[in-house]
Amino acid sequence: MDDLLKILTQNARESVENIAKMLNSTPQEVEARISEYEKDGVIRGYQAIVHKDRLDSDRVTAVIEVKVTPQRKDGFDPIARRIAAFDEVQTLCLVSGTFDLLLFVEGDTLHEVAAFVSEKLAPLDGVTSTCSHFMLKTFKYRGLLMEPHEDYERLKISP
Repeated sequence: MDDLLKILTQNARESVENIAKMLNSTPQEVEARISEYEKDGVIRGYQAIVHKDRLDSDRVTAVIEVKVTPQRKDGFDPIARRIAAFDEVQTLCLVSGTFDLLLFVEGDTLHEVAAFVSEKLAPLDGVTSTCSHFMLKTFKYRGLLMEPHEDYERLKISP
């Protein structure tokens, strides 16, 4: 990843002028590179990283492992596109290991996420199994610690 993308990944609100100074470039060159990245689809969007545990919300996030049968000609892409079309699915990745697809799914309640899995995801042709993990607390997200580091003295254990 080049230096411009690293800066934008760390802080997408950084001003073009500051980025130009950091890169020893001009604001016009930085704007042109950003526009090119956006046009080429390298930059797909800009989002704030929100500490969801601090919101007054009971929304539920689940990580769901999905095993599928790939299609002979097209592999995993058709089933992955179908699953990605569901509004509940926030992130979808093809992964190596025991399962084929890894999904991050959100809903208003645990029941809503469970209903998504049992009524929409599991019945899809090609889905052979699922395994759901509900997220309980987020300690670190996209490289950022969600809680400040607190120094504490560990209790001594005596025999």
